[in-house]
Amino acid sequence: MYNKEEIEKIVDAQREFFLRGETLDVNWRIQQLKKLKKAVIDNEKELEKALADDLGRAPLEAYFCDIGSLILELNETIRGLKRWARPETHFSGLHCFPSIVTKVYKMPYGVSLIISPFNFPVLLSLGVLAASLAGGNTAVIKTSSKSVHCTEVVKRIVADTFSPEYVTVIDGGHDVADMCLQQRFDKIFYTGSPKVGVHVLEEAAKNLTSTALELGGETGNWAIVRKDADLKDAARKIAFFKILNSGQICINVNQVAVAEEVSEEFVKELKNAFNTQIGEKPTTNPEYPRLINEGAYKKCSDTADRYRDRIVLGGYGDEKTLRYAPTVIFPVDKDEEVVQRELFCPLLPVVTYKDAEIDGLLDTISRREKGLSLYLFTRDIKWAKKTMQRMQFGGGCINEVCLHMMVKGVPFNGVGHSGMGAYHGKWGFMEFTHPQTVLIGSNKFNLSMREHPYNAGLKGKFIRLFEK
Repeated sequence: MYNKEEIEKIVDAQREFFLRGETLDVNWRIQQLKKLKKAVIDNEKELEKALADDLGRAPLEAYFCDIGSLILELNETIRGLKRWARPETHFSGLHCFPSIVTKVYKMPYGVSLIISPFNFPVLLSLGVLAASLAGGNTAVIKTSSKSVHCTEVVKRIVADTFSPEYVTVIDGGHDVADMCLQQRFDKIFYTGSPKVGVHVLEEAAKNLTSTALELGGETGNWAIVRKDADLKDAARKIAFFKILNSGQICINVNQVAVAEEVSEEFVKELKNAFNTQIGEKPTTNPEYPRLINEGAYKKCSDTADRYRDRIVLGGYGDEKTLRYAPTVIFPVDKDEEVVQRELFCPLLPVVTYKDAEIDGLLDTISRREKGLSLYLFTRDIKWAKKTMQRMQFGGGCINEVCLHMMVKGVPFNGVGHSGMGAYHGKWGFMEFTHPQTVLIGSNKFNLSMREHPYNAGLKGKFIRLFEK
């Protein structure tokens, strides 16, 4: 168990290491990222087992969601880092003559704090670490107390790969997280709930620490199915996503809005898709993930009980294994409580609306807190593109789910109550660096236009000419 003094010593040691300048060398950073990649590959089986122990993940799901995605992230960062870190050269402009060269250096913040969640305990700890190290920072990782087996393996991997003054993993509960937040870090990256995100920002504000937040959709991420959509395809993809990690994903579909003209048919396709993918008795399927703990199971079960009369699929679980069946609640009104909060479980409310009144639904969604994702299913791609450009949310897909966060070279981010900042690949490097502008001055051919007296000669005309 950590105390405030021990954490302070860890941060102080990392700051001293950072100030020695070793992390500034880009080639050195690449070597550290390669070491991290090798450690992940060498410990693949241990990570898969830990993910199974914590979340009931099947080996392939563990690899697809956490381990493989992490390796892809490291590959992109290793390949691109030299290019990303290269200083930019800019023409200063005639108004700065004769000092016409300006450089932008990508400078690390210093000592970073990464607070990771339980739902993707490998990707959202070591994946964020990759961005921090690419930027030239040191890192303290505070792992979730809920995913204890993954924390144990991640902690060992980091200790075997890096010196503690460079990277350290700290475990423990909220009290340990608070002790970390009381330290003066140079960059904080938090992944979790909006409620805790507010607390993180409050603590970071005391030291004016740059902070990135990756949060969930507080009032729920929407999937919208228009009447012209391919219903079977939409149902298949939504069912897959809701099964994944038993719905414990920040970008998951929280509720589906379906045009009432096709709602009965869609629900039929949805039930078929769940049964096809996970079986008619999912709680006995060893490939079906479980909820993280008893508290999460009870919260899911209690919510389902309140809508018992409208459950058309599922509605039961196994308290011993913490598996709760994918549960479809239909029909649900858009203003009911269950669609105004993040569920983070395998419950799926289905809201109906008149397809001709789609603008009213979009207006309702826009007036609530901004989601982390939005998914549109329709054959009218022109409408879908236009809608995506008028709504505010983190990211999303047209006729697909979740894959936007796996595309290389693009940011993953939230907005408002779903987060701030961005990462993945180059965007992660940018999140963990400060663009530092430096003009290179000249001591020859200097003109006196900017200097007093201002009422002399043609100064005014030249200044107005150059600054138009």
